[in-house]
Amino acid sequence: MQQRDEHIEERPVRVRFAPSPTGALHIGGARTAYFNWLFARQRGGVFVLRIDDTDRSRSTEASYQQILESFRWLGLDWDEGPDIGGPYGPYRQSMRQSIYEEALERLKKTGQVYPCFCTPEELAAEREAAQKAGKAPRYSGRCRHLSEADRAARIASGAPHTYRLHGPETGEVVVHDLIRGDVSFAAEEVDDFIIWKADGTPTYHFASCVDDGLMQISHIIRAEEHLSNTPRHIVLFEALGFDIPVFAHVPMILAPDRSKLSKRHGATSVEEYRQAGILPEALINYLLLLGFSPGDDEEVLSREEAIDRFVLERVSKHAAVYDVKKLEWLNAHYLHEMSPDKLLALVWDALAERGWVQPEEGRERLAWVRTALQAAQSRARNVRDVSDGLSFYFRPPVTYDAKGVKKHFASVAVADRLERAADALEAVKPFLLARVEETYRDLAAAWNIKSGELIHPTRLAISGVTVGPGLFDIMAILGREECQARMRRAAQAIRAGAVPITPAEGANANG
Repeated sequence: MQQRDEHIEERPVRVRFAPSPTGALHIGGARTAYFNWLFARQRGGVFVLRIDDTDRSRSTEASYQQILESFRWLGLDWDEGPDIGGPYGPYRQSMRQSIYEEALERLKKTGQVYPCFCTPEELAAEREAAQKAGKAPRYSGRCRHLSEADRAARIASGAPHTYRLHGPETGEVVVHDLIRGDVSFAAEEVDDFIIWKADGTPTYHFASCVDDGLMQISHIIRAEEHLSNTPRHIVLFEALGFDIPVFAHVPMILAPDRSKLSKRHGATSVEEYRQAGILPEALINYLLLLGFSPGDDEEVLSREEAIDRFVLERVSKHAAVYDVKKLEWLNAHYLHEMSPDKLLALVWDALAERGWVQPEEGRERLAWVRTALQAAQSRARNVRDVSDGLSFYFRPPVTYDAKGVKKHFASVAVADRLERAADALEAVKPFLLARVEETYRDLAAAWNIKSGELIHPTRLAISGVTVGPGLFDIMAILGREECQARMRRAAQAIRAGAVPITPAEGANANG
């Protein structure tokens, strides 16, 4: 049995992504959706968003809305879908029951399906017997040979029943895959599988194939784990009289230890990445690299560049390995390239929640906030780092880094230097970066100490931490009076032997 329709490449490109609204959009699904989107945009085709909510017990409206929001945040637009409609709607499977019933009736009339009255216990016994015999579990076909009269009598009596499709009895089913080449499956691996459940609803396989056929999907780009389902789908497409789409199965995403990616390896859903301060530009760029190499050793690509470079045949057959360091590197790159105004808009709500900015800020104040923002931006890895890195600009530290205190606040002599340096700042006019730095170098030389012996304690006194933007950048932004007040406050704490220490891990009082 062959899957290829030679005229398929002449058909308009129509691809789909069909998530189940039983949870958040995860990184694997987002990667598959992006590959579909890229292929559609490159070929001038249509990207369809379809919601496969046949699992009514687990599907929720909240998950559906979160999936849509994740797509919007990633910047992946769709041409047809449940919220915007299209010529082949509705685009939620829960609203297509009558369509599936009609498709089932067509198969009944052509004799390609039959009712199965086997109980779950009987089927379980069959599977157990096959496993004991060392055979792959498959349906024995016992209901396939019932007479029409017997079937009609059982149905009339109200006997629970499913419907099974007549599977191929001999030969093989060949999947022509754009990524993996030809993959053959023996006919017996397909068997007579259930397409209609006893509760009167379609199985995932049946609903998906009916929808793909009626929506004229030309290419099915999906995860590798669906490859084993594809022979059944090919048989279904043929039974329903639909053109068979071209298939492309993208590789799995594995954890760094090559185990299955899970929450223990970090964030797994798009929403979690968003909350962690990852930018959509960075995440979408990273998704491209999970199983695809743009070539020329390039890794930073915009959506437009990705559309130009993306080729399904160049997607790897091998599993992609999740690398959080690569994602963080990409995120830092996009963050550092972002305009101050765009970044300010991105972090504004977080700053407002902390009371650091007000809805109606004056022009001078906004200019000061942008300057502080640029200083924090240069060292941040994610959006949360930016907000946290602004803390000491808006309020003096109430605690100080423990290791820094031990190293830089250990001597009363440090308190003397901080107070004398604070006094020296009075003469620095105008209070600009270069003038402050010059004053500090001169003080260190006059006191016969290394510059670091004055710079490091000052940084800790002003910011509460030992790392961050350049000290003189910070001082120029804070201004003379604020720097002097913080330095004198730290000196007093050192003399009193009561320097408050920042609590360890996750309880930073400076944040």
